[in-house]
Amino acid sequence: MLMSTTKPAPKSKLLTAELLWQLSRIGPPSLSPDGAQAVAAVTSYDTAANKGSASLWLFSTLGGAPRRLTSCGEKDGAPRWSPSGDCIAFTAKRDQEGSKDSDAQLYAIAPDGGEARRLTSVAGGVQAFKWFPDGKRIAFTAWVYPKLKGAAAQLAALKAHTDRKDSAYVTEEAQYRYWDHNIAQDRVVHLHVLHVESGEVFDLFEGGDFELARTEHDATHFDVSPDNSRVAFSFDPALQKRGDNCWSIIEMVIAKSPAKRLTKILAQSPGWDHAAPSYGPNGKRIACLSANIGKRHTLQGQLTLIDLVTNKSTVVSDKWDRVPTAPLHWLDDETLAFKAEDFAQNHLWQFDLNTQTPTILARGGTVQGFDVANGVASWIADSMNHPVRLSCASLSSVAAITRLDGFNDALLADVALGAVESVTYKGANSDAPALNAKGHTAHMWVIYPPGFDATQTYPLMHAIHGGPHAASLDAFHYRWNNQVFAAQGYVVACVNYHGSSSFGYAFLDSITHRWGELELLDIEAATDLMVKKPFIDKKRLFATGGSYGGYMVAWMNGHLKRGRYAAYVCHAGCFDWVGMFSDDAWHWHAKELGAWYWDDMAKIHSQSPHAHAANLTTPTLVIHGQLDYRVPDAQGLAYYNTLKAQNVPARLVWFPDENHWILKPANAVLWYREFFNWLSRFDATPAQSIAPKKIAGKSKPT
Repeated sequence: MLMSTTKPAPKSKLLTAELLWQLSRIGPPSLSPDGAQAVAAVTSYDTAANKGSASLWLFSTLGGAPRRLTSCGEKDGAPRWSPSGDCIAFTAKRDQEGSKDSDAQLYAIAPDGGEARRLTSVAGGVQAFKWFPDGKRIAFTAWVYPKLKGAAAQLAALKAHTDRKDSAYVTEEAQYRYWDHNIAQDRVVHLHVLHVESGEVFDLFEGGDFELARTEHDATHFDVSPDNSRVAFSFDPALQKRGDNCWSIIEMVIAKSPAKRLTKILAQSPGWDHAAPSYGPNGKRIACLSANIGKRHTLQGQLTLIDLVTNKSTVVSDKWDRVPTAPLHWLDDETLAFKAEDFAQNHLWQFDLNTQTPTILARGGTVQGFDVANGVASWIADSMNHPVRLSCASLSSVAAITRLDGFNDALLADVALGAVESVTYKGANSDAPALNAKGHTAHMWVIYPPGFDATQTYPLMHAIHGGPHAASLDAFHYRWNNQVFAAQGYVVACVNYHGSSSFGYAFLDSITHRWGELELLDIEAATDLMVKKPFIDKKRLFATGGSYGGYMVAWMNGHLKRGRYAAYVCHAGCFDWVGMFSDDAWHWHAKELGAWYWDDMAKIHSQSPHAHAANLTTPTLVIHGQLDYRVPDAQGLAYYNTLKAQNVPARLVWFPDENHWILKPANAVLWYREFFNWLSRFDATPAQSIAPKKIAGKSKPT
């Protein structure tokens, strides 16, 4: 057999912000009971119309092309296969039979296609749902006025609120807004039960004090027992609801009559926060996540088993220095599956309860969502080298992975991407353990420009992650896409500084009560390491970051010598920790910073960029959204005004219709344009923002 000597043609395109918005984005899958098919929502964007739409698609795990299942709705999402496999429930806003949904409702459609059937018409809409194991009922969440009874009363009260002439938001709650919206005034979240065939609905919490999370909740906050008789849910027993309260796990008998809804506390102890209950296959145990935040607020959830016979709780993953995350999926009576970060990646794991041993089922990149049925696992995952893809494998042979989608392959076929390198190095000196045998104490990803040539020189750009207790993961990030950055000619460094997740608890907690200190040492050590490379131009250094990353570039501006970096980009950054008290997470401030500002202003100022404003010298682009309640936009405006007052070159990009993230296509494209134009303005030798048509072969980084 003759081998072809023809070399593949060089790729001629670079990844751009505009191309990002042409890519299809696949949501988490739901598997049919036999494991033969997966259903997932696929979102595509119309950049001219400046909006997106989502449809449901079917994927065969046995082979074959994907098939579009829905096309009538704009936001068909959260599909879940029924236990019998005869229909798929999902949430949508539709115009059906002359009635248009004002909020998302539950719909069902047969997997063979046809017209979707509206299942609910609930005042305020449906937020999250889960099938009963018998397939006859669905548990779902909805906002209600807790003192009112019956659907008619709920609808009338909501209409009265909507039609009112005044616009004031009036509250006595400690938590009254979240992320980008006010929490529904005078309403709480209740769990409801729907009989699928008859359409009958009743409020399982009506007349009582139970409610689910007001800030953010999903279907992992509750579960139905295998015998369909009970529901377990997470509940905040405190009278004053706050984001830092400890949650309990409650079990309730499912009954239409309130008198028959017997309840039992399954997990509740001082200082312990419990979440994500999941019944085992035999109904005798519940798995959940438990964190001893009374001991230390940064302690994260560990896998816990609740014996429903003895009511005894046992933490089973405490010897594993990683953090399981919801959902918790039982594979059998002695094995659970979940996602967990490890060394700047996010894998799908299985956990053997007998040996208390975790093993990787599907390796990241970053696994974003998954499902398991009948011995088949299906998951979505991305990496810095590709957007989210849908895959599957048999649990008996997880190495044999089958790719199920190909939506973006044609668009990306001629796009050149840069090489990605994982680097450990000597960062800050602290009590955190080394990351490897060489004693290195910090980690970063380095992304090289497409067609990288080690004989040439390039500017260095830091892309600093937020959190701080998060990480720069091996992920294809649409808002901060490192390949788009690298395609502009930058060598991109993504430092996982002290405080980052996925490297163990001691590393994560090491920055508590001293924000800015170790993180800065890690970033500066990374810069020192990179400028020793012959291909980095030490006069062309830039630092950018969002949220806590924005805090870091503001911190760097006040702490580093003039000229260290040519320019900064601060997106939604924290500037003044006293002014930040208007955010939606004010209850965490004293725990993270070490004091309330009225008790120890000196300690707060020692960690606040605004207290070092006299030292600001580096040109900065400030970006903020008005709907950002996590880092209120006054932070960005104050930083920008401070720079202007001191005649430091600065530019403001302020979005009146965006939150902590820039989510609209037109705004996102503008974001990237402003980002690159600002850096180019202060680049001694501007990076090639207009790339050559043909990308040469890549040289190996050194």
